[in-house]
Amino acid sequence: MVDFLILLCSALASLFKCRARLGVEILALRHQINILRRKAPRRVLLTSVDRLIFVSLYRLVPTIRDALAIVKPETVVRWHRAGFRVYWRWKSRSCGGRPKTAVEICRLIREMSLANPLWGAPRIHGELLKLGIDVGQTTVAKYMVRHRRPPSQGWQTFLRNHADGIASIDLFVVPTASFRLLYGFLMLRHGRRQILALGVTAHPTAEWIARQITEACGWERSPCHIIRDRDGVYGQVFTRRLRAMGIRDRPTSPRSPWQNAYAERLIGSIRRECLDHIVVFGERHLRRILESYTAYYNNLRTHLSLNKDTPVSRPIHAVGRIVSQPILAGLHHHYVRV
Repeated sequence: MVDFLILLCSALASLFKCRARLGVEILALRHQINILRRKAPRRVLLTSVDRLIFVSLYRLVPTIRDALAIVKPETVVRWHRAGFRVYWRWKSRSCGGRPKTAVEICRLIREMSLANPLWGAPRIHGELLKLGIDVGQTTVAKYMVRHRRPPSQGWQTFLRNHADGIASIDLFVVPTASFRLLYGFLMLRHGRRQILALGVTAHPTAEWIARQITEACGWERSPCHIIRDRDGVYGQVFTRRLRAMGIRDRPTSPRSPWQNAYAERLIGSIRRECLDHIVVFGERHLRRILESYTAYYNNLRTHLSLNKDTPVSRPIHAVGRIVSQPILAGLHHHYVRV
């Protein structure tokens, strides 16, 4: 460091000397270097400060390579390149990254995926948001337990405009343990994907369906349009009841179930998430199962189309210990904080 200060002082002093005097001093210094080279060892030991001085001078004036005597010009260039690599390695160093996910959250995601094998990453992510745990959906997919089953099928929504004033109805068949066939009737409001009615009967008629629609609407505002298929069970009694309630009947085209996509999707969800895993013993048993599923679907089940909310909006709880509550005998679970 002392040598560097002496060199700096000499450089400042040379600014006040005439060119002739500087030229003579340079010749004298070069002759002294030649004399020292005769007796100096073959390899000269240089400090880091010496290398920094040479590299800085080369950076300012590259032509100083012609004046180097105790080191080769290629050596100074090599030092400069090494310093360039060290500088950019320091400049592009890692300053951190995404925060690590807590071990408790990873364990909770695994427990949720194991306890609910029918759930995907969006469903688990919605439950975590309702518990006040703010993690990304990709993080949930990363820590989930992989099940050997095909991925859930996607579906495209339709009739996005005026969805709140539209409802859809449909019938689906449920076999029982005694090989009888029961019929389930559902009525779904499109605005919040809320189930208005989910009835059961062994002999569906137009009068029975009309009564189900009347009880589903009750004192609430009736939908403006009803989407249905062209099943023969929807008779004149049914159409007259809709007309009396101020509801416009909108049957779909023949053999076009995709035109009633919301109801068809709900029927698929009922089968995949409930009926495919339960043996139905009778009409009363099926009615009790569908009532439990309706309460779960409307109040607890999160939906992608509702930004991971439920049809009947659930509040977010961020304080307390997380406890799981079984639903439908443990087929699904509800997670709350206590």
